[in-house]
Amino acid sequence: MTAARKHIAPLSAVPSNGSDGQADAIELSVVMPCLNEAETLEVCVKKALGFMEEAGVAGEVIVADNGSTDGSQELAESLGARVVHVKERGYGAALMGGFQAARGKYVVMGDADDSYDFSGLAPFLERLRAGDELVMGNRFQGGIAKGAMPKLHYYFGNPFLTLAGRTLFQSPIGDFQCGLRAFHREAMLGVGLRTKGMEFASEMVVKSSLAKLRIAEVPTTLSPDGRSRPPHLRSWRDGWRNMRFLLAHSPRWLYFVPGLTLLALGLALFAMILPGTFRLFGVNLDLHSLAAGAGMIVLGTQMVTFGILAKQVGERAGMLPPSDRLEKVKNFWQLERAIGFGAGLFLLGLALMIFAAADWGTKGLGNLDYGTTMRVVLPAVTLMVVGVQIVMSGFITTLLDFEVAPEDD
Repeated sequence: MTAARKHIAPLSAVPSNGSDGQADAIELSVVMPCLNEAETLEVCVKKALGFMEEAGVAGEVIVADNGSTDGSQELAESLGARVVHVKERGYGAALMGGFQAARGKYVVMGDADDSYDFSGLAPFLERLRAGDELVMGNRFQGGIAKGAMPKLHYYFGNPFLTLAGRTLFQSPIGDFQCGLRAFHREAMLGVGLRTKGMEFASEMVVKSSLAKLRIAEVPTTLSPDGRSRPPHLRSWRDGWRNMRFLLAHSPRWLYFVPGLTLLALGLALFAMILPGTFRLFGVNLDLHSLAAGAGMIVLGTQMVTFGILAKQVGERAGMLPPSDRLEKVKNFWQLERAIGFGAGLFLLGLALMIFAAADWGTKGLGNLDYGTTMRVVLPAVTLMVVGVQIVMSGFITTLLDFEVAPEDD
């Protein structure tokens, strides 16, 4: 027995009578998603069962089968694993089927391709018993064997997705995509996991972070898988699905930060250029820069309002946690205030347009001094567009807050 395993306190064996006491006695469930993994499934199941036996851990191995046609199900059952048939296809769907069927207090998940070592689960269990609710493996700390990870994943894919996850969600995890991880079953089922594909790996970390679960990380190793067929993973497709999930669940960075930045830049350009040509770093900023500023203000306003709506939709759908800040914004920015403020901006812009038209009329509708006229027309158009955006977003926000009355029986 290794030194790490000596720290695992042995438990009583699982009762074999099939009673409710069996479920109560199970501490650990090892869940393996499976789609035609007959080549490598045996060694994975044996390693997991061997760990439990050697460490004295009462547990079970669950093979979450996603429609295998190579005899994986029969093989798993012959080895002592419990097979859960998951009809809905997808990495996330298979895992969720296994999680829901698991009877252990803790769950370990890992691929059934022999790339992860199920005999080395002691550090994961130790952290769970210490109170952590999600324990991630880190392959970059534990060691990646030659040929175990494509160079595209090693140098770009995994570091990029990890950097994005750490930045967007202030997560401490150094290997977002590690497939060997363990968690407290009830805590994880409580965060509302929903995705069905490979982005499920990111969803677990993101939603655990948003739910303020206790997260830890332990070194783990990655070996070349033992399959003769290509992996199910598709680098660019699945990489984009993970990145798409990260962005969609971070309204702050997808909408608010760029939107407010554009607003600030646009207003700064207006402040500098409206009085006249402004020289900055040896460059003259004039009407073209003023038009760019107008576009920044309009786009920035749109992104901020989209961010509010995205946050509201995400909360209602259970994809994002409730935000006290959003509630304060909605309580202050009620429909009537949005209409009043937006209508005020629109009318101010309309007044400027009328002024510009009247000034043109005094000149006999002839040639204009664009340097003067556009300093009125561009702010006018900007105010009118932004005013309409604010009013419309106010109505959509109110619509999202309406509760549908239940039908009478």
